Amino acid sequence: MAVSLSRRDLHAELLRLFGYREFRPNQREVIEAVVARRDVFVVMPTGGGKSLCYQLPAVVLPGYCVVISPLIALMKDQVDAARVNGIRSALLNSSLDPAERAETLAALDARDCGADVVGTHVDPSAVAARPSGTGAERDGLDLLYVAPERFSDPAFTAVLARRPPSFFAIDEAHCVSEWGHDFRPDYLRLGELADTYPGIPIAAFTATATLKVQRDIVERLRLRRPHVVRASFDRPNLRYTVCPKKKQTAQILSFVQERAGLPGIIYRSTRKRVEQTAAALQAAGIRALPYHAGLEDAVRAGNQERFQRDEAEVIVATIAFGMGIDKSNVRYVLHADLPKSLEGYYQESGRAGRDGEPADCILLAGGSDIATARYFINQMADPDQQARASRALAEMIRYAGSISCRRSQLLRYFGQEHDASPRPGCCDVCAGEVRSVDITRDAQIVMSAMARTGQRFGVGYIVEVVVGSDSERIRSRGHHQIKTWGVGADKPAPHWRRVIDALLSQRLIEQTEEKFPTLRLTETSRTVLSGARPVAMAEHYAVSGRSRSSRLFGQGAVRGARHRTDGEGYRVIDASESQRLFERLRALRKQVADEQGVPAYVVFTDRTLRDMVERRPATMDEMAEVHGVGKQKLARYGERFARAIALD
Repeated sequence: MAVSLSRRDLHAELLRLFGYREFRPNQREVIEAVVARRDVFVVMPTGGGKSLCYQLPAVVLPGYCVVISPLIALMKDQVDAARVNGIRSALLNSSLDPAERAETLAALDARDCGADVVGTHVDPSAVAARPSGTGAERDGLDLLYVAPERFSDPAFTAVLARRPPSFFAIDEAHCVSEWGHDFRPDYLRLGELADTYPGIPIAAFTATATLKVQRDIVERLRLRRPHVVRASFDRPNLRYTVCPKKKQTAQILSFVQERAGLPGIIYRSTRKRVEQTAAALQAAGIRALPYHAGLEDAVRAGNQERFQRDEAEVIVATIAFGMGIDKSNVRYVLHADLPKSLEGYYQESGRAGRDGEPADCILLAGGSDIATARYFINQMADPDQQARASRALAEMIRYAGSISCRRSQLLRYFGQEHDASPRPGCCDVCAGEVRSVDITRDAQIVMSAMARTGQRFGVGYIVEVVVGSDSERIRSRGHHQIKTWGVGADKPAPHWRRVIDALLSQRLIEQTEEKFPTLRLTETSRTVLSGARPVAMAEHYAVSGRSRSSRLFGQGAVRGARHRTDGEGYRVIDASESQRLFERLRALRKQVADEQGVPAYVVFTDRTLRDMVERRPATMDEMAEVHGVGKQKLARYGERFARAIALD
């Protein structure tokens, strides 16, 4: 039996719990389907408001919701954020000691959210017969966060059988698909939920999945005639940029220093590179911390917490960190190494700008990354896995070397059409920072040098030949006497490396998948050497340089604010005055967050603080009108923030 709730009821709960006056696109449709006890499959981008789609139904439906997530490191923050909004939440994962886990299970088992059990199956009629009521009218839990491996615990499944939830919410659902970029075997067990608990709906959520992966998710989770909601993958506030990798450390330092004080994430491919980059940033006086699986648990958790609480401005991490970050005001994500797939890149770069404000997604790309990726792919024992990884890498290489709109490429990859007409703030290509350059003659020079040296050498050696290096290794092999030696001396070595990168990305030459890869010609190379096929590459007008979106955002600039003067009119406050108040509110937010042991965004988001600056609320009724100030947050924090505003 579905709970009967009007759209007005849902909007009232939205305002009461979260302080929002309107749903984001697609949220209401998802919530109405969940409340109607339908299986639901939702594809919604990071920052699109997925968590609200199961949090609100968990409050208005009788019983509680089990949220299944692989993000153990993130669960405590999720629970804290829900509790601040008045949603009763708990977690159950390996971070708890046995006594804590037993206490949580006992508390859950003691609740009268009952269902009769036949064998291991739940009686659907018993579930439907639960008394209805809002969260405010009941004792117990609204949300229980668990990791997928918890379903292997007999004690947990026994409690579920006796006290079944109102519905399951499966986050990061793409982890169930072997076709996806982040397959996790523990997720396969979740396919049994539909059979074990036939009367309990399942809501599955993912932020990144191709059409093929989406179909696989529905099949593997055995969703029953699900209501499918596919939101747009477009994140209009994100600006995408690809830069040729040159002197990595100098480039990274330049990017971070140009965004001084703004929170950012830097992804590196190995633990060693993470440590080196973090150390280089620290040496330059930047509050940067490393994050990778090789750190002790306490150190890793401490570094994440310091970043969440704005005690560090940059976190340098391996890819694993991206799954566990829920910081809404990340202003840039910098990939200093080539990601394995466009799916992975979309999700990782999507950690930026979750507050809806402008943010940068920057990728440094170079041929050495391609060689390294292909070497590791070649080590895979499973031929099918090898083939999938090779296809994913090819898509990533095409993205990095393209001279067309990067946003359009990403959206097309996920099966979504997009108007590729240039627009401000979209990407480096649309901004005119990238141009197409004819490099046919340079390509012929490189290929000729490869042929005349026997196709036995790597990128560095071929570049030395082309620029006319007089090194001992060139002379000892007699390569200073071939016709192409020194032909490209009029251009610097980095130019020739970019030419080789372009040839590799367009598959006009190949690189062997060995520890020390060499360059090889292909059948297509002949068409270039004969002049039958022209070659072009993307050239950046500026390799480093702050993007327009970052300049617009500045140091957390506040839009032109208004201040109530006499109850009838408003006066405009100058930007510097607004900025000072915004910074004062940020400082107060951090103080409150530290007192309560939660990340700053759990108290209020930057958007909420900016709305306070614009509105200048003087009473609690006025504070209740601020975006993101729900009933619980108003009671907890309203007076304190109103006093800070009154001092302005």
